[in-house]
Amino acid sequence: QLQFVESGGGLVQPGGSLRLSCAASGFTLESHSIGWFRQAPGKEKEGVSCINDSDGRTYQTDSVKGRFTISRDNAKNTVYLQMNNLKPEDTAVYYCAAAIALCTIATTRAYDYWGQGTQVTVSS
Repeated sequence: QLQFVESGGGLVQPGGSLRLSCAASGFTLESHSIGWFRQAPGKEKEGVSCINDSDGRTYQTDSVKGRFTISRDNAKNTVYLQMNNLKPEDTAVYYCAAAIALCTIATTRAYDYWGQGTQVTVSS
């Protein structure tokens, strides 16, 4: 059974940090590109960051550049999203997703498998 388990979300003050984890079971993350998306209330799902399966190249949306870092640990079959200097506008449900293709943050349609999401709330 293919499954993603996300963790690491929570409530944090502005300027704080969180590390989201996305652990896969039933398939090998190493052979997939992985993307992180987020969805705030009343808004469409937005691509945040992704990492290619083939060359490990990463991409981030402009609003998180310099603050968020995506990485993968193939031995643990897990992908991480390190989020620093969090802002209230980062508040959303964060999802990880896997694609058998080069990664993209432009569309969700490239992704075949999705996690259940983890809530991130940035508030004082």
